[in-house]
Amino acid sequence: MRARFLGCFSATLVSLWSISGLSQSPVDEPQELALVDAIQIALGNNRPTQIARLDITKSAWEVAETKTHRFPEIKTELFASGNINSPSFTFQKGIFGTVDNQPVPSTDTKVSLSSGLTGYAIATVAQPISQLYQIHLMVREKELSVDLAGEKYQQQRQTTVVDVKQGYYAIVQSESALEAEQALIKEYEETDRVTTDYLKKESVLKSDSLQVKAQLAQARHQLITLSDDLQTQKEHFNDLLGRDLDTSFRTQPVPPASTDEMDLKVARKTALEQRPELKEAKINVEKAGYDRSLAKAEYIPGIGAQVQYLTPINTQILPQNILTVGLKMTWEPYEWGRRKDNVKGKDIQLQQSRYQLDQTRSQVLLDVDNTFRKLAESRSMLEVAQAARDAAKEKLREVNDQFKKVAVLLRDVLKQEATVANADHEYEESLLAFWNAKAEFEKALGEE
Repeated sequence: MRARFLGCFSATLVSLWSISGLSQSPVDEPQELALVDAIQIALGNNRPTQIARLDITKSAWEVAETKTHRFPEIKTELFASGNINSPSFTFQKGIFGTVDNQPVPSTDTKVSLSSGLTGYAIATVAQPISQLYQIHLMVREKELSVDLAGEKYQQQRQTTVVDVKQGYYAIVQSESALEAEQALIKEYEETDRVTTDYLKKESVLKSDSLQVKAQLAQARHQLITLSDDLQTQKEHFNDLLGRDLDTSFRTQPVPPASTDEMDLKVARKTALEQRPELKEAKINVEKAGYDRSLAKAEYIPGIGAQVQYLTPINTQILPQNILTVGLKMTWEPYEWGRRKDNVKGKDIQLQQSRYQLDQTRSQVLLDVDNTFRKLAESRSMLEVAQAARDAAKEKLREVNDQFKKVAVLLRDVLKQEATVANADHEYEESLLAFWNAKAEFEKALGEE
């Protein structure tokens, strides 16, 4: 009875442990992160991208602020003071004539301007008229700044997408290298096992067995190094995505290398239509044109309508309410050639922006051509690495079979294992180079 009770109790504990383990395994299992999902996360959370996006909003508010200059400007001014020297008006005897043969005033009369606190209050409403043209130019220039910020944001988005792709491919390559190293360790372990058996039979030297163990230890150390590098890459990738550095994830296998790309002429045309740098250069040309128009607009006199209300505070002589309406003009008839020099400088700036546009267009085409050729080269190199890896693995299988039949020496096995490891490394490097070249080519086209 006691034994049956203990058996049931043990079975219950095992069941509970199994259920607990099943419930926890999905939590411990890293979540699979697809490349397209990583890109979307980065575009929503990447900090430099968000800063560039906020620049658009900031520029839009600057446009709204500039537009307010079209409306009347309302200003108030209040000045209060205490007199130090007691200013006063003195009216001499008879200065206002005579009334009934009596002088007015009959004697010299001194009247103080004020007693105690004094000052004035002014309210002014000024509506620009001739300045509206300049304000229009400034508004348009600010609107171009919004467009420019939008293109810079688009360029930052593309940079972020390329960084995410290259970071993702690097992690995939590291994970693949880690798996290849683990497979190599298994090869070394099998070689070590066979060598140990041969050593017992005195078919190999002890130095051969020690050499195998040294190779195995080196491979295990390399495995630790690759694992640490992979963890560092994932932390940097999480930072690129704008999330917690310790977020656990695993990647998806990358698709096989594509075998065809668009025609170079089509690629050039696509880049000229989509590259943000080229659009920025065009906007800068337009901005330089508005800068030149603003410089020429300084020749226009400033004319505006103005309403002004003035009231002195605590005075005995001055009128208490003064309301005026009129036109106000400001004009600098001679400024020693400042306006002309400013226009000449803006002319040069406009020419520079046009040259910059041509230079940017040329650089875009060079970038497309270069990345197009690099992509073709990396695809060709990947095919070479693939063939070399397949050949090395098949040769290793043959050598291992011959070694087990004592048909080849141990050093031949170790040499071929090193060849396989090198071929795997070159293939992974070629695959990474291909996908990096692919990402750079897509960026050269102006795509995300």
